[in-house]
Amino acid sequence: MTLDVLPLSITMLAGPQIISAIIFTTAPRPYRLSGAFVAGVLISTVAGTAAAYGLATLMDLQGGLGDSSDRGSVGRIIQYALIALLAGLAVKNYLGRRTAEPPKWLGSLLTADAGRALRTGLLLIVLMPSDVLIMLTVGISLRTQGPGYLGVLPFLGAVLLIAALPLLAFTLFHPWMKAAMPRVRDWLNSHSWLVNILCCLLFILIILGGG
Repeated sequence: MTLDVLPLSITMLAGPQIISAIIFTTAPRPYRLSGAFVAGVLISTVAGTAAAYGLATLMDLQGGLGDSSDRGSVGRIIQYALIALLAGLAVKNYLGRRTAEPPKWLGSLLTADAGRALRTGLLLIVLMPSDVLIMLTVGISLRTQGPGYLGVLPFLGAVLLIAALPLLAFTLFHPWMKAAMPRVRDWLNSHSWLVNILCCLLFILIILGGG
């Protein structure tokens, strides 16, 4: 896998994903809940990128993806479609910024158990359209530029690190982070529209840079 795909791991976990990770560090059992959440994220990402790679392989074997340098290839057309979709999402988030509210289910995570934390990690990846797009992009990149599916390991490592980052910070800087995490959580909640726009722009830049 080319290194320009690695920043997609940041885009993948920005938004409700990282907010959820922060919420779990402020819950009564932060290590158990955060561990379950990170496991759910990793399982979903492994499954999703494997499925995307399998789909890309099937399309490539049928001549569907074409040469990545060909602007008329299916792979390149998919990239153009992703850029258009992300630009539309960025505009939508900007226009709705004044009425944007965080999902109500985020508040209920403070009372979640380990099973709920695991399910949250699983579902946040596979049900988020932006994350599905990212995994599709990674799958195509692995097929057209990488050494096969094992090339996904750096990406998985980056996802794992970012998902666990709130817990690592909580562990290393416990006294300060215990007070700071709720403020970070509240800021991300109130500025979720801005986070979404930045993620869309980063994703677009990565696609254009790899083109």
